[in-house]
Amino acid sequence: MAKVLFEGRKELDYRVNEAYKSLRTNVQFSGTDVQVIDFTSCTPNEGKSSVSFNLAVSFADSGKRVVMIDADMRKSVLAGRYKVGGVEAGLAHYLSGQKTLDEVCLKTDIEGMDIIFSGPFVPNPAELLESQNFHDLVQYCREHYDYVLIDTPPLGSVIDSAIVAKECDGAIIVIEADAVSYRFVQNVKNQLAKSDVKILGTVLNKVPMGNGKYGYGKYGKYGYGKYGEYGDYGAYGHDGDK
Repeated sequence: MAKVLFEGRKELDYRVNEAYKSLRTNVQFSGTDVQVIDFTSCTPNEGKSSVSFNLAVSFADSGKRVVMIDADMRKSVLAGRYKVGGVEAGLAHYLSGQKTLDEVCLKTDIEGMDIIFSGPFVPNPAELLESQNFHDLVQYCREHYDYVLIDTPPLGSVIDSAIVAKECDGAIIVIEADAVSYRFVQNVKNQLAKSDVKILGTVLNKVPMGNGKYGYGKYGKYGYGKYGEYGDYGAYGHDGDK
């Protein structure tokens, strides 16, 4: 299995790192049957890829075996964001039968964490995600990893995430603070629910921590620190929370 280095990965500050530990704990307390998790959002650029990546790192840091699958075959940002260099094969190659799983599943420089990048953009991502190959991939990962985190496109834009959710034990919606309406989030939640997936909750992301709107350290609601100008992770709420 080939190995990649995340040369563009930045260390999180203490409070943001603690926030991801809190998110990790919330996921673990969601039940022992929650192993494969779908991450989505309402619109692009809400931060779901960063949240799923950093949560995968947090699981690996805790001693878990974790694989992150980049299932955004429409507009993936992971390989470029973390400066991994040229990725020769990815999920699209595997699902279309061009590459084997060993060729697309890569070790990383983070102990205990593997990753499958999306590969090239394809004209039929929804069809590929509905294929037997994707089902077989998820089943393989269930057997070989403690957690499988799947980054999917925004469900408010395309249907891919709901298709992936059929193979998952739970789903998390990443929401950018003050960027989308409550009704929009409810629509996305209802679309996910049609897949019969357990909705674990929401992550409130890009929270401006200095304006007093989101109080620090209020358990189960908002807060948790500062990463640059915005908190990289703001809240983890259960199904139905705003």
